[in-house]
Amino acid sequence: MKNSLKNYMINEEISNFSLAHSEPVWLQELRQNSVHYYNELNIPFIEKVRLDRWKLDELILNESEITGNVPTFTELANHPMLVQVGSQNILEQMSPELAEQGVLFTDLSSALTEIPDVLEKYFAQLVKPNENKLAAMNTAVFNSAAVLYVPDHVEVKVPFEGIYCQDSASDVPFYKRILIIVGKNSKVEYLERLQTIGDGKVKIKANIVAEVFAAQGAQVKFSAIDELGQNVTGMVTRRGLIGDNASIDWSIGVMNDGDIVADFDSELRGQGSHSNIKAVGISTGKQTQVVNTRVTNYGRNSVGHILQNGVILDRGTLTFNGIGHIIHGAAGADAQQESRVLMLSDKGRGDANPILLIDENDVTAGHAASVGQVDEEDLYYMQSRGLDEDTARKLVIRGFLGSVVTEIPIKAVREEFITTIDRKLGI
Repeated sequence: MKNSLKNYMINEEISNFSLAHSEPVWLQELRQNSVHYYNELNIPFIEKVRLDRWKLDELILNESEITGNVPTFTELANHPMLVQVGSQNILEQMSPELAEQGVLFTDLSSALTEIPDVLEKYFAQLVKPNENKLAAMNTAVFNSAAVLYVPDHVEVKVPFEGIYCQDSASDVPFYKRILIIVGKNSKVEYLERLQTIGDGKVKIKANIVAEVFAAQGAQVKFSAIDELGQNVTGMVTRRGLIGDNASIDWSIGVMNDGDIVADFDSELRGQGSHSNIKAVGISTGKQTQVVNTRVTNYGRNSVGHILQNGVILDRGTLTFNGIGHIIHGAAGADAQQESRVLMLSDKGRGDANPILLIDENDVTAGHAASVGQVDEEDLYYMQSRGLDEDTARKLVIRGFLGSVVTEIPIKAVREEFITTIDRKLGI
């Protein structure tokens, strides 16, 4: 009886929320069905972490209010930008030229007005609510969303930047959905920034889902810098579906200060599809971060590569799980992965866990993994060129993490990323 009453109340909240935001019937039904899956499914299993102990499955639907913690901009950038704080839109910027080509970068409500049929076709088709309890929860009670839509045959020469802020003074959970759809033979760069802003210390949960669709021949470069605060415990899921001769190249900096599971997944569905995932992370203090990266080769001659580098200080924990799976029928596929963890403390914990699942004969696959200290030969070489030990060590570590830094498409953000790395390293 207690569960029935709770389900009735959350369904009422969802109905009221959907009506207040003029959501279409299909989205209202999707939310309601997700409550059913939430009740039936379990927390997802992630290697090397007891995710069930993090209590991320709070089925709460409400909106945040602006408390005064908003990003400040001394000048607006000359590229498309979307800024959200909690569930509120703060800034949208798009050139008339891109708008005339049918490009859209906006919140969900506006996108439902502009491209309703496209959203109904793609929304929650990669991270489906019947996968696990957290996927169902996000679909049922996400309170904000962003949509980037690029039609067929559009090459965008400037990057898109999405800044999604969690207000540290707000007790509203950070439940967000991001949908990116890139049409046939189109080309785009996208930079995503997850941030905690303000000096508040309200502890909250986060559940963020990003779905990226790359149609036939599309080229997508997806960069991200995750800097959620110490007050945030949560899961960030990013998944891409890649069509024939299409590509998604991921470059992700996992620089959070709280306990976070970052789950990345590329589905190489098309023939000749390609995905290159570069992820770097730093864990400090007593925080736990887990980077769980999967590439699944379905298409013939598909290529999926994973590179993960991380640094651990203090009593931090950092785990890299790399899963490469070549499905039967994916002849000519290539799956490679490399995970390396640099230990700067004997009190921290680092893991690098490579997994290869091969169900086809005519393939290429390999993996490498290591957990160790800074290479003394590298330090010696740099010191022999006149650098002191601290400077040499700093440059070695920066170089170790440089694979993602160099991929950030906006110079000012690249410099901020380096500052974040230095802060996490105590430099």
